[in-house]
Amino acid sequence: MTDYANNTPAKLEIIKASEIIPKEVLWLWYPYIPFGKVTLLQGDPGDGKSKLMLSLVALLSKGAPLPFADEDEQGEPMTVIYQTTEDDADDTVVPRFNSAGGDGDRLIFIKEDEKSLTFGDDRIREAVEKYNAKLLILDPMSSYIGDTCSMNNANETRAEFNHLIAVAKDTGCAIVIIAHMNKAKDTSPLYRTNGSIDIAGAARSILAVTRTANKQNPAERYLVQVKSNLAPMGSAILFEVADKGVNFLDELELNAEDAFSASAPRMGRPNACEEAATDFIRSLLAGGRRLASD
Repeated sequence: MTDYANNTPAKLEIIKASEIIPKEVLWLWYPYIPFGKVTLLQGDPGDGKSKLMLSLVALLSKGAPLPFADEDEQGEPMTVIYQTTEDDADDTVVPRFNSAGGDGDRLIFIKEDEKSLTFGDDRIREAVEKYNAKLLILDPMSSYIGDTCSMNNANETRAEFNHLIAVAKDTGCAIVIIAHMNKAKDTSPLYRTNGSIDIAGAARSILAVTRTANKQNPAERYLVQVKSNLAPMGSAILFEVADKGVNFLDELELNAEDAFSASAPRMGRPNACEEAATDFIRSLLAGGRRLASD
């Protein structure tokens, strides 16, 4: 065999399955965010992705259980690294984090004054190891994948992601990358990831945020799981974007396709009968859940 990159022969080595010790997947938030893997959180601009993550980070910083998790899943307070180029730490990120009740000693930032971070920056691994960070958030993907990387080139994007995949695997840190979705609203949420499909392939879990069709409460959102390689697909989560973060409302049996189609623009003339029936059912449910027989 030849290592064509270095033009030197490579020694053939193998390992038997019997020599590999199976490991259990550990979870930051089952089944949405695994430890030691890369997770993608995507959605349209302004739909509350960053507020959602900061609300989760606030809970993790105190060791509080995450939404709809078992009560016995409460753990030790965690240190989280949050990197963002879209919001300033002093007037947006930290105030939102504080409003959500987070522990400020557990949220840290890698300074980017002299040099911007990219997926392959050694400072990421150094910070995760030095401060024993359990979660790293990069927001948005387009700012951290690197200026020289074409997001539509599978070879380039996979090479960049491999840096983060190695850090996650070696340290056990959960890595969440926040990304904007493309404008192809008439396609599956899986194919609305910006850039090469290899980006979606690199993530072990993909989560997405979308608005609900509830016109009475435009702040309502769905969090849905688009892809899950390591566990069964999780339930949809209904939440509400508020001034002080987000309010988690309910768990729903709703898949990603249905969640996104509920708010997608419809082609052709409106169906008056369907709209009247929808308004009627919503008025019945205004006070809460009702039995289907009622």
